[in-house]
Amino acid sequence: MATPIRKAILPVAGLGTRFLPATKAVPKEMLTVVDRPVVQHVVDEARAAGIEHIVFVTGRNKGVIEDHFDRQYELEATLSERGKHQILDALREETMGPGKTSFTRQQLPLGLGHAVWCARDIIGNEPFALLLPDMLHKPRNGKGCLAQMVDAYRKAGGGNHLAVYEVPPEQTDQYGIVGLGEPLSDNVHRISRMVEKPKTSVAPSNLAISGRYILQPEIFDLLATQERGAGGEIQLTDSMLKLAKKQDFYSVTFDGSIYDCGSKLGFLMANVAYALSRPDIAETFRPELDALLAQI
Repeated sequence: MATPIRKAILPVAGLGTRFLPATKAVPKEMLTVVDRPVVQHVVDEARAAGIEHIVFVTGRNKGVIEDHFDRQYELEATLSERGKHQILDALREETMGPGKTSFTRQQLPLGLGHAVWCARDIIGNEPFALLLPDMLHKPRNGKGCLAQMVDAYRKAGGGNHLAVYEVPPEQTDQYGIVGLGEPLSDNVHRISRMVEKPKTSVAPSNLAISGRYILQPEIFDLLATQERGAGGEIQLTDSMLKLAKKQDFYSVTFDGSIYDCGSKLGFLMANVAYALSRPDIAETFRPELDALLAQI
């Protein structure tokens, strides 16, 4: 039986330079998609998949993320006094309980692999999930991306699992691309190859890694000795390639839409998509959107 996935890492130390000047004082992870910070959407996905403990790998000026996931007694008291019990109940339901979150600093900008390695002592010797908070995964069937991956992980009896999605073939040089081997089900395959940003002519497929991972703890030992790669950073992909020589890797093709909120276009599209899926907003938002488009 596979060891349960109880912990998740969220690397939130990035500077958010693509969203300046907004991110001078506000972490990019706290920019809102409709009325929820991007990072809250990702935490919701993790908790829906059964994650019990979330490790945030932070950097300077990210304290507001820690505050967001803490209780705010003054706010709760004010809401209670004003009879806003529905809002208060929602806030309490979303608050992680005592001891359910950890925050550790990535003191140097040395890449995703280094950020993961910074969480090693908190994760310990057990498999874990890794969720990149820039990437919002909106499911089509109600089950979130990580929940789909956890299902695949259990059925496979363990291993390492990467969520993937189709990208235009001419854009493979912008992503980590996987090649597929033996199928385990309609949307789960063994991974035969992993290539970082290959040209279209040599790419093994057009399936890109989408920022969701389930990894075994042996990755930490590899990251500890991993030489710097592209951009002078410690690349997670480099250590995954080494681990793949010893352990199985599987792809899980995500059933849903993915929005890269690290880009302005992806962020705007996420706001539109999530607003249109909200029963309390969609009925009035859709005609306003249609009217705006008709004027352009």
